[in-house]
Amino acid sequence: MRMHNPPHPGEFIREVYITPYGISVRKVAASLGVSPSTLNRLLNGESNIPPEMALRLSKALGRTPESWLAMQDQYDLWHARKNVKFKGSQKD
Repeated sequence: MRMHNPPHPGEFIREVYITPYGISVRKVAASLGVSPSTLNRLLNGESNIPPEMALRLSKALGRTPESWLAMQDQYDLWHARKNVKFKGSQKD
């Protein structure tokens, strides 16, 4: 079952983990072992979650690495479906 307009994983992290608890981006970045600018790019949807970041997120925030990668894949696939045009009347 496809999601309708899934959130970018960075938006999810901001809305579920950072904003509700008032945690600073610097503190989360430190727990991930990345620079604040790296985390900001992710939170702003300017970068994706590669496998290494999925492992870091899993350790720092919970959820499995696979769930972080699946969230990124759902987001990417939804946007690709909006942009890819097929010849004929092909539907999925």
